[in-house]
Amino acid sequence: MAFQAGGQRSAPRPAPATPEARAYLQDYAAYLDAVPHPSFVVDHRWDVVLANGAFRTLFRRVGQHPTAMPGDNFLRFVLFHPDAPTVLGEHEPSWCLPMLAHFAATLEAHGHDPGLQAIRRDIAQDPIMEAAYRQGLPHWVRAVGETAVEHDGAVRPLLHPDARPGVTECRVVVETPRSLARLGYTRQTLVAHEARRAPVRERGPRRGTAHLRVVPPAG
Repeated sequence: MAFQAGGQRSAPRPAPATPEARAYLQDYAAYLDAVPHPSFVVDHRWDVVLANGAFRTLFRRVGQHPTAMPGDNFLRFVLFHPDAPTVLGEHEPSWCLPMLAHFAATLEAHGHDPGLQAIRRDIAQDPIMEAAYRQGLPHWVRAVGETAVEHDGAVRPLLHPDARPGVTECRVVVETPRSLARLGYTRQTLVAHEARRAPVRERGPRRGTAHLRVVPPAG
């Protein structure tokens, strides 16, 4: 599953208001780079504020995209970048649907946010994605329960470019230190390890628009 977004790149993120906050983020970036696992800091729109070297390595083979680069907005990358399935294993059930569920909950809480509204418009531009959002997603959320919007602790397939052939996994660890929370930011780390189950899928080729399995194909 992959989609082409027609929206605009997220607006440049404003710098923190105070010198103390800017200094904190500068030091936090240095701390983040010492972490061996892909780790990144996002705001409520999933705009990426900080990302470490391991994060950049994970996505180094991803092609250019005008609106959905992983280092710009991670939600847009998952939903709209055609290369997302080449890094994020079991892309639809393990990454896209949880992210859509989180987006729906965030949009309900921040409905007037222009960045979130822009993503919503891009979802609406693709008939299959829109059907998944309006029809398939509510059924899926009811089936899996409240865990649908909870990323912390989730174990998801990952196709790391440096891994041996096959699928690895990562546990998503979400942390929000108080100083980050005051800025409206959250840190996510993908703690990668070898899969504890049989590989689910080999690395796939770069793909264009594909069908969402959560939505029945048109007759």
